[in-house]
Formats: sequence, structure tokens, C-alpha cells
Amino acid sequence: MPRPTRKAAPLGLVLDPAATLPLHRQIGQQVRRAILERRLAAGQRLPSSRLMASELDVARGTVLLAMDQLIAEGYVVAQAASGLSVANDLPDEMLTAPPGRGAPPPAGRTAPAPALSRRARAALRDAPPDLGFDDAPLAFPTGQPDRTAFPFALWARLLEREWRQPLWAVAGALHPFGHAGLRAAIAAYLGTARGFTCDAEAIVVTTGVRQSLSLLAELVLDRGEAAWIEEPGFVGTREALAFADVRAVPVPVDSQGFALHRALAAEPAARLAVVAPSHQFPLGSVLGLQRRLELLSWAERHDGWIAEDDFDGEYRYAGRPLAPLRALDRSGRVAYLGSFSKLLFPALRLSYVVLPAALAPAAQVLMAAVPARPSLLGQGALARFIADGHFTSHLRRTRLLYASRQDALLAGLERHLAGWLESARDPGGMHLVARPVAAIAPRFDDRVVAAAAARAGIAVSPLSACHAGRRRRHGLILGYAATPEGGIDSACAALADVLRDTVPVRRRNG
Repeated sequence: MPRPTRKAAPLGLVLDPAATLPLHRQIGQQVRRAILERRLAAGQRLPSSRLMASELDVARGTVLLAMDQLIAEGYVVAQAASGLSVANDLPDEMLTAPPGRGAPPPAGRTAPAPALSRRARAALRDAPPDLGFDDAPLAFPTGQPDRTAFPFALWARLLEREWRQPLWAVAGALHPFGHAGLRAAIAAYLGTARGFTCDAEAIVVTTGVRQSLSLLAELVLDRGEAAWIEEPGFVGTREALAFADVRAVPVPVDSQGFALHRALAAEPAARLAVVAPSHQFPLGSVLGLQRRLELLSWAERHDGWIAEDDFDGEYRYAGRPLAPLRALDRSGRVAYLGSFSKLLFPALRLSYVVLPAALAPAAQVLMAAVPARPSLLGQGALARFIADGHFTSHLRRTRLLYASRQDALLAGLERHLAGWLESARDPGGMHLVARPVAAIAPRFDDRVVAAAAARAGIAVSPLSACHAGRRRRHGLILGYAATPEGGIDSACAALADVLRDTVPVRRRNG
């Protein structure tokens, strides 16, 4: 059945009421195109808004909204006596725009690729598959909590309480480090849950781990200096250091995590180590006490610094976690990074860094000049959420929930993907790494598999993308925290279908 259209107006406009584009934008786009293609000449009078509305069978307000936008853009002018007309002073180059700019190319031709920088081309090459932004839950996204487990009704009440009569310090000029109440709540929580004391005046609320790490790098390193990073590791670590003009030196990790002797062999002059000792991303290893003490000793003796990324240390399902490096630090050399977005819900966009106290004065100056500081909207509510005990209760509930989902994922992998992928139980975290079995490993390209899975509605991350060096291991990172337990088995079955269609199988000669 053809889609309904409205009859043409004197301008030759044809509107589609079934389109997703609002009617006022359809009007604006078509009039703008008519001007650029010189079908409407400079100075030409346009029909009145009443006439256009009548001819198009739309509300007059719809036409006025479209004309107001065209007036604001300079395509149309409004004069009291003569009504609306096409502007006389449009630039000549705008009126000779080549076909294909802003319009589909002619049949049989493709639009030329834009001239991009090398870093933009690299970003496109390494970008994860496009999974859309709709409400459909996707299986196995990495770094995503279960949003349905978060108490949004309670959160709304806390937001309302905070903003009914906000304090001047909140509604006025906020401290560069963020909401004072939130920083105090974080300090109290860390003292109880993570076992170290810190001054709220040294806590900086940030938009994410990238901003936290970039701030620390700018504080302790000069441009071009080196920092050790884990290999494989979180892609955002490399991005944050690049933003601070710091050279990232990848250090291969093993089953025991980051090894200082390998780091010194790779770059003896580095003065910053970025590590995730409680649960290394993505491999999940835990840094043993001996290596922790070696790293702390290095920082103390060589004027070095340590960035401790504790992105999901709250989720431990077996045994007690080791004390954070920050709790063992005697000389003020460890900055502790945490994130609420990965624990509560991603759109919160609130993380924090606990700086060594000696760095706080300089950090305040740098943060005051940062244009993209974290939104204040949720900081006060989050302070109440933590102080009233809701945060620890939420962690306790989701810890049980995620442990059960890891069990379900392991069962699904065994049931549907044995012979394709192999994985093992992880005593903590929110994801598992599944590697190809030896028989298919030489033909397993995790980027190809991830792209094919995305087309099937499954969000898996390629392990190879976590490597900074040329030697890359392939596998799939499967986040289970945000995947409903009832959908894990069917998602594993669908992933098996993807692998059968994607990974070539070596056939024996008969």
C-alpha cells in the first residue's frame, strides 16, 4: 500500500505524514533545497504562512516553525509590508553547490569519501560495530550494568529533594572538584568498603576514567614522557594518555597481572604506571601482593606515580579482594580511580579520582579551566544515595544477580559453543573472555565475528581491540551484567549460529 502524501503547494512541496522527520523540518528542508538549486530566486516572494498551511493541510504553526528556522539561518527574510521572501545576499558559492552535497548522488554514482585525518581514519577502523540506540536489550555488552536493577523511583525522589531548594554552593559557582557532599560521601564509603582513608578535598568528580587519567597524567608528566599501560588493556587508557600528550608503552600482562620487570625492560624511563590490580581488564587477573609491593617500591624510589583503576572491584564473588594499592601506599604515590557509571547506570556519567594530597592544589587550577566538567544534576542525589546506604544495598543485590548471570553464561557457552569457544569462571567482574579453541584459532578473526554478531543483535567486543601493539590475541569479551538471565542461553545459541556462518571450517581431504 503506497504511503499517503499531501497535495503540492505553490512551492512544489510534498509532505509525507508517515515519515519520521517532523513536518516542519520537511518544509524547511524542501524550501532550503529549492533556494540552493535556484528554483526560488533571490528576492522572490513566498506565499503567506496561512496560504501555505491551507495548501499543505497543516497547522499554521507548523509552517511558522519552518519559516522561523529558515529566517534564523538567513535563507528567508521577513518584512512587515511584503511578508516572506528569499534573501538577496546569499553567498554565490552556496547557490552553486554541486550535486551530491546534502543530496543523494546521481544514480550509479557514489558520494566521494571525505578527506579525513589519519587519526580519524584510525578511529573509524577500530570503531566497534554500530548497535543502535534503541531500548531493545542487547546480549553481552561490555562494561554495562543492569539498568533494570537500579531503583529509579528512589533516584527521582532524591533528585527532587536536592533541587527543590538547592544550596547556593550547588546552584551557584561549583567547586572545580565537584559537589562537596558527594566528595565527602565517597571518602566515607572508601574508608568503610575499600579500607583506606582519604581527604574529601583530594577527590575530584569527573566525567569518566578518561578524564580522571588525563588529569593525573597532566599533573605528573610532561608532554612526550612515557607511561606504562597493561597489554591487553582498556582502550580508554590509551585515549586518555594521548589526550594528555603522554606516550603509552604497552606492557604484556600474564596470569599474575602487571609485571614490573617487563615494564622496566620496555621503557626504563617511564614515571607513571596505569594498572587495574583488583581485576585486570579484560583478562581478569588479580595482581598478587608481591607484585603490588614491588610496584609501590618502584614509585617510592624513582619518583614514580601509579594510577589504580578499580573500575569493578566491588564485584567479587569468591574470596575477599586484596587491599587496594592505595591502602598500601606509604609515600603518596597512588591515585585511585573509580566509576559510578559502570555500577549504577551509564548515562550518569560520574566517576572520580582520589589524588595524592600533594597534587590537589595544582589539580584545582587545571580543573577550573576544563570546559567539559561532569554534570551537577545528579551529584547531590548521588551523595544522598551513598550516605543513606542505598549504594551499598544496590551493590549487594547486584553482586548476587551478576554472580548468577556468570553461571548462566558459562552454562550457555558449554551447551552451545563447546568446540568453538572456551572460557573459565572469573571470581569477580562483569564480563568473561571467551577464546577460540585451538582447532579454529588460526581462522578466527574477532573483529569479523563481532561485526557479524552485531548484525544479529548481539553485542560482543573483540579482544584484539584491547591490544596496543602489533601482536594481538583474538577472542570475544562477553559482558553478562546487563543481559537478562532468561536471555543468556538463547543469545549463546544465536552466537553459535554467527560463528558457524562466519568462521571457515577446515575440511579434511577425503
